[in-house]
Amino acid sequence: MSSAAASPARVVPEGRDLTLDLTRVACVVLVVFVHILFTGVGRRADGSLLIERTVEGQSWFDAASWILNIMPLFFVVGGYAARAGWRSAQHRGEDAVGFVRLRLARLARPAIPVFVFFTVALAATRLLGVDPALVDTIAIGIGSPLWFLAAYLLVQALAPWMVGLHARFGMRVPLVLLAGAAATDALRFLVAGGLLGLGHVPSTGYGIGSELFGIPNVAFVWLFAQQVGFLLYDGWFTRRRFWQLLGVIAIGYLGIWGLVSLGGYSWNMLSNQWPPTTPLAILAVVQAAGLTMLHGPLTALMRTRVVQGAVLLIGSRLMTVYLWHLPMIMVLIGVQLLLPVPMPAPGSPAWWWTRVPFLIIVLAAVWLLSLWLVRFEKAPAMGAQPSLGRTAVAVVVFLLPILAITAYGLDLPLAVCALSGTVLALMLVGAYRAPLTPAGASAPHR
Repeated sequence: MSSAAASPARVVPEGRDLTLDLTRVACVVLVVFVHILFTGVGRRADGSLLIERTVEGQSWFDAASWILNIMPLFFVVGGYAARAGWRSAQHRGEDAVGFVRLRLARLARPAIPVFVFFTVALAATRLLGVDPALVDTIAIGIGSPLWFLAAYLLVQALAPWMVGLHARFGMRVPLVLLAGAAATDALRFLVAGGLLGLGHVPSTGYGIGSELFGIPNVAFVWLFAQQVGFLLYDGWFTRRRFWQLLGVIAIGYLGIWGLVSLGGYSWNMLSNQWPPTTPLAILAVVQAAGLTMLHGPLTALMRTRVVQGAVLLIGSRLMTVYLWHLPMIMVLIGVQLLLPVPMPAPGSPAWWWTRVPFLIIVLAAVWLLSLWLVRFEKAPAMGAQPSLGRTAVAVVVFLLPILAITAYGLDLPLAVCALSGTVLALMLVGAYRAPLTPAGASAPHR
């Protein structure tokens, strides 16, 4: 970190907007913190284990989720990066297959160690006879963030073609995607209410019910957010005046309020995340406008070498932080339970005061883990370029088990399927090779 902070000019590509790197890192750190607030573990008066989603029970949380759910912004920033990355790839003479398989490698390689961990840990719980209900409670929570891998790869894999549609049809593309998201939601709600002659198909949170009919929104909603990122890259938001951006934010929030008032949608924006719903698409526009308004202060912050060095360091381990923070939270809580030390009751004043120190401990523990795992975030030496069909199969093989984990919850068979699918996907595109650079060395950035 000190070397990065001391010489940022040597590691920052010319023309790169570092405020987007700062935004990406801040989003992931906020995700870690929110998951810490969700994880309330302690002991009851009789000594039995208490597990609850503490922050979700707070009266203010639904309103706060309209700001705290920053995943739409992550896809907006990803859209900006995809637009810039595809433009650079074209200037280097690369085609869509090369672009897609590199994105697949960068998302799938860091997933291998975590899927190995899940497979081994879940197999061990079976051999040791651990209470299956307890295992399911923990595993479903740990596996819940994995949806991001599937959704983000999907939009990145489609980026070259979506950029082409954006260049040809402009605003009509996000409007069609938004209409598709709204239609998907309507179908899902009609099915859930038994209004299509299919009987009542309840939403079950985990496990396929009416959610099956909302899965197309994994494409519609997040591709819409990607299009917002394209507009951000094109300067659409920067050409708006300050009061116009405020108007975009106000109209956007009014639109979200109108939708959730109609029924079907949750007032909790995190609950609207699986399957993703139309309010999250609108939230992407709101957050893009807000990011544009904050661009000046964020730029000034990123001119400081300490912040720039920290962002570049964390950014080089971002997938490791995202994939491993929940397992690390559970491991650290397990250590607390085993040690003869008092634990604050979830929701108590002491529990709230210890959340920020616990965040620092989690990030430090993941950083130590990343000293070895960071090698999986390096782009590997690629083999011969595969065909478009082979690359498409690799993307699908990687996506399907992860979507199944999101729908049904993490268990041993799905962990094995996800691990196998990830390895197979990397082999199909010629990216399942050890990095040629040491863990601490810099690999070429593309």
